[in-house]
Amino acid sequence: MAAAALRQVWVRKLLPVPWLLCGRRCVSSNFKAADLQVQVTQDPQKKPAPSEPLLFGKTFTDHMLMVEWSGKTGWGPPRIQPFQNLMLHPACSALHYSLQLFEGLKAYKGQDQQVRLFRPWLNMDRMLRSAGRLCLPAFDKLELLECIRRLIELDKDWVPNGAGTSLYVRPVLIGNEPSLGVGVVTRALLYVILCPVGSYFPGDSMTPVSLLADPTFIRAWVGGVGNYKLGGNYGPTVVVQQEAQKKGCEQVLWLYGPDHQLTEVGTMNIFIYWTHEDGVLELVTPPLDGIILPGVVRQSLLDLARTWGEFRVVERKITMKELQRALKEGRVREVFGSGTACQVCPVHRILYEGQQLHVPTMDSGPELILRFQKELKAIQYGTSTHEWMFPV
Repeated sequence: MAAAALRQVWVRKLLPVPWLLCGRRCVSSNFKAADLQVQVTQDPQKKPAPSEPLLFGKTFTDHMLMVEWSGKTGWGPPRIQPFQNLMLHPACSALHYSLQLFEGLKAYKGQDQQVRLFRPWLNMDRMLRSAGRLCLPAFDKLELLECIRRLIELDKDWVPNGAGTSLYVRPVLIGNEPSLGVGVVTRALLYVILCPVGSYFPGDSMTPVSLLADPTFIRAWVGGVGNYKLGGNYGPTVVVQQEAQKKGCEQVLWLYGPDHQLTEVGTMNIFIYWTHEDGVLELVTPPLDGIILPGVVRQSLLDLARTWGEFRVVERKITMKELQRALKEGRVREVFGSGTACQVCPVHRILYEGQQLHVPTMDSGPELILRFQKELKAIQYGTSTHEWMFPV
């Protein structure tokens, strides 16, 4: 009863957002969770044993959510069905022209065995914005979230119990136009799949990563789509990731512009905790200027830090020249990435223009990163009650 009441509190967070692109999609019919059709599998899969390692994206639950859209009839009824392969036309526009977007969020099982989603309305907002950028059909965020909740509720036994584990939720929206013409689609498919995942850092360890900062490679640019979660943003980064590994680095620090602005770390947002040139202790991250993906964990770290009120929290451009100078002057405390997979990931070395820059993140704990991790875990696993969590 309490969970249902709390879900209603979050209705206001899922009100429609204004459309700037493809305005005609606003009038498309919305699917309703009340019309959800459920087909329970007759052949359930064997669930992983508690001691079995859960590799990211390798194990999937018994069911999936599917909703089809047509330009003539709008959205069809949503349905939960056994997990299965998709049937796509060979000319499917998602395959040929990357008319495809996705989201990633997590559900956590607390000590009270209640399953909760972490700030899912932010993912729904971002997914709707991405759909607008690709002229894919709009949808009602509240109805989709309720369908996702019902899917997780059906497969709740798949939510792992171990420390640091969770259920990863992957909503996908693709253009399914059976034509080789480039244009607005008349058919689309929305689906959601689930997979149990283990802790990013095994045990209580926190392994720092090294970064290749090569301005030759650019992830996103002004006027592009770097601030949307589109599949086309990720495929081209694989070759750069391989280049980083050849040079002894685990991840890529994406730079932009002639002044080599720091933008993101791999698929994560980047933060620097330092004493600024004006002598003030601050936490800084690049602004949402059209290049940066508005990460949910990014926003959460900013919100937490501002609540503490212990240091300055700012969103502004950071250049490699500034970072190099701060490292040389001993003003840098911690550099880290943030994302759904790892939450917070420390950085200890950057390879930039042939120089190995030592980043002293691990020299002091790292104090701030560990504090963020502790706060997030307390919220996500229900140790402390928080408005960010959406009960399943």
